[in-house]
Amino acid sequence: MTHTSVSSTARVLGAGLRALLVLTLVCGVLYPLAVTGIAQTLFRDRANGSEITDSGGQVVGSSLIGQRYDLPLKKGEETPAPDLRWFQPRPSNGLGTNSVNTRYELILSGATNRSGDNEELIGWVKAAKAAVVKDNSTATHPVRPADVPPDAVTSSGSGLDPHISPAYAELQVHRVAERNGLDVRKVEHLVETHTTDRLLGFLGEPRVNVLELNTALRDLTRT
Repeated sequence: MTHTSVSSTARVLGAGLRALLVLTLVCGVLYPLAVTGIAQTLFRDRANGSEITDSGGQVVGSSLIGQRYDLPLKKGEETPAPDLRWFQPRPSNGLGTNSVNTRYELILSGATNRSGDNEELIGWVKAAKAAVVKDNSTATHPVRPADVPPDAVTSSGSGLDPHISPAYAELQVHRVAERNGLDVRKVEHLVETHTTDRLLGFLGEPRVNVLELNTALRDLTRT
């Protein structure tokens, strides 16, 4: 190889190395730092996973992902019973279990993919409605089947919906108050203050984030 060829090769390698270093610095260091900095400055809550914290500053979950509130699984049970001290989310096999804490696991997500006239789905809905009526009826406040809203007996498309309708939250008020030894009006006020209205007044539906509501409920029971 001639001296000219060696010099040419060295120049090409040098140019390639400089390009690699520059691209690494720009794309691997400066750009990620800039994006992270902008996100933390302008969208801190969203950038950090839309975390929900309790009154003590402890992170209890994300406002974007639902959780279940169940009792420990007993021997012989296939599915745990709901912990009726807490507001319950929509039915779903995709939600992990736990009562207002960070230690929950997502088992799966997705809808049933069954049609509205599917016999098995109809059976599930009827059983769910009967359970909602039974679980939420108290001695002074019986629940009628006609009082049960659709989201109390059907899962969302993802199975991970963190919200319920105000109607379903209100249906659970008397049971939650009784189980926690609280005044009904205080629990009603919790629901009212944690109800989010339609976006811009006309987009979407009013909704209640179950984790936020149960976090506030736990704080209330500790006072």
